[in-house]
Formats: sequence, structure tokens, C-alpha cells
Amino acid sequence: MHILIITLVLLLLLFGPHLWVQAILKRHNRPRDDFPGTGGEFAVHLVRQLQLQGVQVEETSDQGDHYDPGNKTVRLTPDKLNGKSLTAITVAAHEVGHALQDKLGYSPLRWRTRLTTLAHFAQQLGNGLIILAPIVTGLTRAPSSAVMMLAAGFASFGSAALIHLITLPVEWDASFRRALPLLEEGHYLSDQDQKKARQILTAAALTYVAGSLASLLNLWRWLRLIRR
Repeated sequence: MHILIITLVLLLLLFGPHLWVQAILKRHNRPRDDFPGTGGEFAVHLVRQLQLQGVQVEETSDQGDHYDPGNKTVRLTPDKLNGKSLTAITVAAHEVGHALQDKLGYSPLRWRTRLTTLAHFAQQLGNGLIILAPIVTGLTRAPSSAVMMLAAGFASFGSAALIHLITLPVEWDASFRRALPLLEEGHYLSDQDQKKARQILTAAALTYVAGSLASLLNLWRWLRLIRR
């Protein structure tokens, strides 16, 4: 009974925030005739207002809304780029918040950018080693080689957990220290919409919390596997 309760709680923590954020984004994604421009146009406006030299705004369809520090590009999905909705405006402000972090030399953003490249390589290497572990053990008859490969796989999952942990303050800062003040100080939204924008950003932040929990659970699972 206790195991069932723990499992349900874990599932709620892992999948609940994602389902909630999708519901929140969809609720506020309705077109608004009272908005003077689209999310993409608003992003361009903020880039100019903040004098973010060299920052471009482009459409993306396969990677989701994000800011690319390497190319200094704010990328928005079509519904955000071309949509006149509260979700589009809020997400655009959030991604420009990352561009502002980049301009100001926000250290956690730089760490995340560097570690993301290393983590991707480590994960690919770890996955390969995990697949090869039983083959090498069978050929060499040495269990220690499998342990070493599992340790390498554990390190790759550890890098993913580290990325998620660093991502949390980066996303929180872009939302609540950059985007929300920009929206408030510029009087772009009414008081009611400002509260809804905070709700959107809070819901989105919880998805990163869930992602961190998932990575830590995965890391714990591999740690138990190695210790056996």
C-alpha cells in the first residue's frame, strides 16, 4: 500500500506540472484583439528597447521556444511568433529575458551553455557504454569492465541531472527578474493580465522542477544498479 502511494506521489510530481503547464498555456493562448502585435513583434520591440545588439528573432518548429546564446537568437514556435495571445506575449518576454541575461553576462546561463554541450557528448558516450557493457563482459569474462562502463553511464546521467539543477535558477531569473519586470515597467499588460502572466511563468517553472526530479530519480536508479 505504501509503495502504491509513493508511486502515485512520484507520478504526480513528475507528470502533474507538465499537464498543468499545458492547460495554463492553452487557456491563455486565445487570440486577443486588444494586443497591438504578435509575440514575435513584441520580442523584436523588447530587443530594440533593451538595445540587445545582434539579437535576432526567428521561427522554430522542432526545438520549442528558446534563446540560442551561440547565435544570439530568440526562437519562437509559430503560435508564439505569429499569435496575439497572452501566452505568446509572456513567452516572448521570457525568451528575451534570456537574451538580457546574455548581455549582462549572467554566469549561470554561461555555465548551462557550456555544460549542455559537454552533457550531450557524455550522454551519447554513456548510452554507448551501457549497451556495450554486457558484450565486453562476455568477451573478457571480467565483471570489472562492466562496472566501469556502468559507472561511465552513471556519469552521463549525472551530467543531465546537473544541467537540470543549473537550469532552474536560469529559468527562474529569466521569468521573475527579467520578463515580469519588463512587462510591468513597460505597462504592456493590465493588472489582471500581469497576474495571469505570472501564473504562466510559474507553471512553466514547475516543469523544470519536474525535469530535475526526473533526472535525480534516474541518477538514483543507476546508482543502485551499480552498487548491486
